[in-house]
Amino acid sequence: MRNGSLLIVAVLIARPSDRPTVAQTIADNSFLIEEAYNQEAGVVQHISTWQRSLQVSSWNYVFTQEWPIGSEQHQLSYTLLVGYAARTNLDFDGLGLNYRYQLTPAHSRAAMAPRLSVLMPSHDRVGTQIALPLSLTLGSQFVSHSNAGVTLTPRSQTVYTLGASVVWLARPTFNVLYEMTWVSGPGRGVTLMNPGIRWAYNFASGLQIVPGVAYTFGVGPEREGEGVFVYLSFEHRFRPEHRRE
Repeated sequence: MRNGSLLIVAVLIARPSDRPTVAQTIADNSFLIEEAYNQEAGVVQHISTWQRSLQVSSWNYVFTQEWPIGSEQHQLSYTLLVGYAARTNLDFDGLGLNYRYQLTPAHSRAAMAPRLSVLMPSHDRVGTQIALPLSLTLGSQFVSHSNAGVTLTPRSQTVYTLGASVVWLARPTFNVLYEMTWVSGPGRGVTLMNPGIRWAYNFASGLQIVPGVAYTFGVGPEREGEGVFVYLSFEHRFRPEHRRE
């Protein structure tokens, strides 16, 4: 789930044991587009993204941590944003607190998970964001994700967002993505394309590490947003799985 910029360095050292690795496919690891898959009960995910502009001296870092609340149906998460620009140097860009409800099951052909967020930027008013992620299974090798959202800030212009992606499940642990997002800000709209790849390292402990890289570019007269995108996710259990006898 997840758009924006941010920073927190997540370092996790994991050694595979002598047991066979866990067969775990890649599912909730998109870059700019939010999937409609809540975290499974007892499983937490730590997500870092870093975007570096190829046009100006600036970068953005985003860190998100997602926690299930009791079951897969309810999820809480927070998002931290940090940015760097030549004029302002390193700057904290805000905090998002998010609640997401699994409206239709994540394993169904059409999964939906509406989200409500409270946004607390450091240089602006507190805002509210409502988003609807939809994930569709398109056969055995393709899935698609789409997003629609609106951000409301008191005495400020409303911002609308739309996005969509197609993911080719080339291998259980290697995927190819093509994402597109559109943001209508104050007085103008920006469209970004983000083709990329992601792959997974699975460990017998249940830990899954998913790195990914992409190339972001804008379309339209301004051609803004060109840059390098780097993704890194750690997902693991924080509570033992209850097994039925």
